[in-house]
Amino acid sequence: MTDDCFYIDTPAALSDLCRRIRDSRWICVDTEFMREKSYFPQLCLLQVATADAVACIDPLTIADLDPLLDILYDPSITKVMHAARQDLEIFFHLRGELPKPLFDTQIAAALLHHTDQIGYGTLVERMLGVQLDKAHTRTDWCMRPLDPEQLRYAADDVRYLARIYVTQREILEQQGRLHWLDEDFAELTDTSLYAVEPMQAWCRIKEARPPLKGVQLAVLQALAAWREERALQRNKPRRWILRDEILTDLARAMPTTRDGLAKIRGLEPALLDKVGNELLRVIDRSRQAPCEAWPEPEPRLILSPAQEALVDAMMALVRLRAHEQGISPAMLATRRDLERVVTGAKQVSVLRGWRGAMVGHDLQNLLKGELCLCVRDGLLLTQPVAASAEEPEYSN
Repeated sequence: MTDDCFYIDTPAALSDLCRRIRDSRWICVDTEFMREKSYFPQLCLLQVATADAVACIDPLTIADLDPLLDILYDPSITKVMHAARQDLEIFFHLRGELPKPLFDTQIAAALLHHTDQIGYGTLVERMLGVQLDKAHTRTDWCMRPLDPEQLRYAADDVRYLARIYVTQREILEQQGRLHWLDEDFAELTDTSLYAVEPMQAWCRIKEARPPLKGVQLAVLQALAAWREERALQRNKPRRWILRDEILTDLARAMPTTRDGLAKIRGLEPALLDKVGNELLRVIDRSRQAPCEAWPEPEPRLILSPAQEALVDAMMALVRLRAHEQGISPAMLATRRDLERVVTGAKQVSVLRGWRGAMVGHDLQNLLKGELCLCVRDGLLLTQPVAASAEEPEYSN
């Protein structure tokens, strides 16, 4: 044990911890993991905190984490995380499902006068006045034994998270905003975000210049799926199988012979000996796919100058409403969201729920010409177009 943190490295100690925390209404959770040399993240340390306990659990010395996982997957207990996406990926790979319900303090912070995507250390300093030690940011968490400083560093990731959660929840309840986050948290715990879909792997590849099209995209899709499956089977990083730029060059050139493969930059002779024949088979098979089976890239939004000006005005309205409510503008809408709205999309988050009530309906009224932006005494305001000319009704 270091300070008030329990280091759990035996099944007996884990059982004692589980008895202590199983009746908690909420549990703060964080993980330390490594994935530089693997496809799947390797869980190296699991930190939890409740109102009266802080612990670091060592999964490298405890083979069976089920007693703790059963608690973390209990739907009556709220799991508190900061920037939960990567941690949730680990839990998905552990059990094929996600712990619910969730409260993400990074998302909540955007409703409480903080910038979106705020880091944990910055949030701790701003809310609690505590500067966290950054000395172990690059620690190799696979190495054992862990020294007291490493454990203290890891424990701090949940120790202060507990205090932040209690404060955030209290403020959000007072403001009547706690339920606003339900949809955001539900999206984070959608298992489709974490499931491996090899045939969709091509979508993660940075867009090639010049862009691929037609049958080239079919080849890229097949090559990316082949790489994904190979990386998954061997538990190796994708880039260790083939780098993205090699995949795009192969899809553009579509070589049919070993000599053609050899002309692709980055395909060294040793690598060609290992995977050359497989690559040729994948390319040949995907080239023969019917055109109706070719994947289609997400359509690029090309706005006219008039539409771009509309998006600028909408962005000003979003910033105005965000300022009025003391939240980050990005929490309401991104420019990409507004571009979609201008082009007629209806299934956009800014038009639904609390976002719709706060700014989405006004955005629609702005587009319909029923609301306008105006300036009074140097301040940007909104005004209904139908307001009396003698006595304008300004709202801010």
